[in-house]
Amino acid sequence: QVQLVDAGGGLVQAGGSLRLSCVASGRTLSNYALGWFRQTPGKEREFVAAISRGGSSTSYADSVAGRFTISRDNAKNTVYLQMNSLKPEDTAVYYCAADATRYLYTPRGESEYDYWGQGTQVTVSS
Repeated sequence: QVQLVDAGGGLVQAGGSLRLSCVASGRTLSNYALGWFRQTPGKEREFVAAISRGGSSTSYADSVAGRFTISRDNAKNTVYLQMNSLKPEDTAVYYCAADATRYLYTPRGESEYDYWGQGTQVTVSS
């Protein structure tokens, strides 16, 4: 079992930045690809970013590419999402997730992930 705890959300003005973090316990994160998803009320959870087990491969949704950066520190069992140039449409609950998968893969599908954090609210005001 892997327990994930998301943190770092908050209220920020459009154009601002936030950094989300997700700390894992239970098992070492180096065995898992990691991802971030987000969800707004009435909508399905959508993919934001993913990073491979070693951190050499990353993948982003088109809506955040060039503004968000996913990274990981396996020694700290932590994954980060640096969010810059935030827009009101980035407002959502953000979830980290872990997937026990092959080494270079960056999963983009919600169903591919085995473990989920509890979510952290990000609100971007215009």
